[in-house]
Amino acid sequence: MDFGVVLQTNPPASRSVHLARLAEQFGFSHVWTFDSHLLWQEPYVIHSAILNETKRVKVGPFVTNPSTRDWTVTASVFATLNEMYGNRTVCAIGRGDSAVRVTNGAPASLATLREAIHVIRELGNSRSVEYRGATIRFPWSVGSELEVWVAAYGPLALKLAGEVADGFVLQLADLDIAEWMIATVRAAASAAGRDPDAITICVAAPAYVTDGGEAALAHAREQTRWFGGMVGNHVADIVAKYGTSGAVPTALTDYVAGRESYDYNEHGRAGNTHTAFVPDKIVDRFCVLGPVADHIERLQRLKALGVDQFAIYLQHDDKEETLRRYGETVIPALRDPVLAAS
Repeated sequence: MDFGVVLQTNPPASRSVHLARLAEQFGFSHVWTFDSHLLWQEPYVIHSAILNETKRVKVGPFVTNPSTRDWTVTASVFATLNEMYGNRTVCAIGRGDSAVRVTNGAPASLATLREAIHVIRELGNSRSVEYRGATIRFPWSVGSELEVWVAAYGPLALKLAGEVADGFVLQLADLDIAEWMIATVRAAASAAGRDPDAITICVAAPAYVTDGGEAALAHAREQTRWFGGMVGNHVADIVAKYGTSGAVPTALTDYVAGRESYDYNEHGRAGNTHTAFVPDKIVDRFCVLGPVADHIERLQRLKALGVDQFAIYLQHDDKEETLRRYGETVIPALRDPVLAAS
């Protein structure tokens, strides 16, 4: 299993670069960043700095969308970074949440998302593509390699991921929901004539290592309760479309019944004021909390479901220590053993 870290690009930008360097030192393979240009600093500028000061990690947005930038601009960024730093980028994309809603926009349609994925991937891989009635290509891009991973929750979005994505991003670590969503994506891939095992599966969630005590667990819950609120934005859309039964597991939809509003000024922040509706049991299911042994056990079960990467949302008060504890204890425990002699 690979490990990633998801950073929020709050100023100073040097802080994000520092955490990226630390993540690489502790064995993380990917550094992701939020992409919401009004709420936080522009991620692609920071990606360039991260790539310049690291050697191995891949970087990308978590997640971008088809609406806030022209697709050719997005592809150009990736192709340029790949030329500069040697094919160390990956594009995770979804319909859009904070980046579009904070400007009174709406998530893109699945048809638009599908088309954007195709255009970005073809250009990002130094290939030509049909776009707005013309065949276009970057004449300066040679040998660029770009995978496009799709973030999804609802049935139709999961189907799209199975049909076209290089990777599937699931933003919660609940075992039952993960099993259902991974199976849905793989079934769609098979139906489309693709190899379902060729799709990289990435689960992303906050992780907080505690000493095993109740007080520490209570603190970890309060530091990560924001995540249930963020997931609730997407779940509310699903409930509005499909209702509360049948199309998606009730474990995903039931808790949003108490959701009243959401303030994007506090999006992704520990201690925000609008996530009281998220119960402890959802925090415990969606996030990975507790002593190291509990983290290892949950991740081993996710790995058994076919998860290839666990990406940690690092939006809490214990960033460096979380990276250290994962690097020294959790990541080694999830690696396949390699013997010096046998």
